[in-house]
Amino acid sequence: MIQKVAIVGGTHGNELLGVYLVKKWQEFPELLHRESLECVALISNPAAVAINQRYVDRDLNRCFATNDLANQNLTSYEDQRAKEIAMQLGPKEQPLADVILDLHTTTSNMGISLLPSSKHPFNLRLAAYLHSLYPDIKICFGLQHGQNAPMLRSLSPLGYTIEVGPIAQGVLNADLFQQTEQLVHEILNYVDATNQGNPLSEAAVVTVYQAIANVDYPRDAAGELRGMVHPQLQFQDYEPLHPGQPMFLTFTGEEILYAGEAVVYPVFINEAAYYEKQIAIVLTEKQQIDLEKE
Repeated sequence: MIQKVAIVGGTHGNELLGVYLVKKWQEFPELLHRESLECVALISNPAAVAINQRYVDRDLNRCFATNDLANQNLTSYEDQRAKEIAMQLGPKEQPLADVILDLHTTTSNMGISLLPSSKHPFNLRLAAYLHSLYPDIKICFGLQHGQNAPMLRSLSPLGYTIEVGPIAQGVLNADLFQQTEQLVHEILNYVDATNQGNPLSEAAVVTVYQAIANVDYPRDAAGELRGMVHPQLQFQDYEPLHPGQPMFLTFTGEEILYAGEAVVYPVFINEAAYYEKQIAIVLTEKQQIDLEKE
């Protein structure tokens, strides 16, 4: 039985949708009330929220690797904050929060995307149920998932990072705010119904996108950008990219084509926060998972 759900916002301080949803629920906790659940709402990086920046010292959502949480020599603000959150919601081997929902926004055209903590059957069945309610929702597994991942979601095997976009950094969007709020309520309804022995029906098969590679922008020997995402690829998240189709356009007008042998589905295309991570595009494979076999 799932007893506690943690809803987290502000892991990146300039992603305001999660920040203000969490602040709303902190002010009106009765909105999260479900008969069988304890729900908590948490601002994870308050110092970054206060200055409207992604982070203070380093990306908080890369500070939750098991070894890093145990390393007392890591003393940046975010490393210390990660250890505090792990004490509140973790530890990974026996988390105090059964389900974690970490709310994020992206500048990429990804709509509402669910990045599960793991391929646990609960996550897949919940994803299938949510997709039946909202057919445009996408389910995406990152290159790093499971409890060895450095993301906040890894504190529990159950739950998701919820990515919503496109939204500019430091900006709110009322329509996506309301959609995300409703999505969280449907997740709580699903968990509550399951706890009470009345599981809500879901599809037998769920479509997921599994990340297989990160691709950087064209760069010169000094690491300077020499190109950008091709206009034909911009905003085409989750759309098929075929071998020979353009990926990048150099500043001198040269097209750089996708040289792979198989069709892939790019996500996080031209994400603003990923320039520093040297990621222009995340390539995924489209897969079907039969829930009856999980």
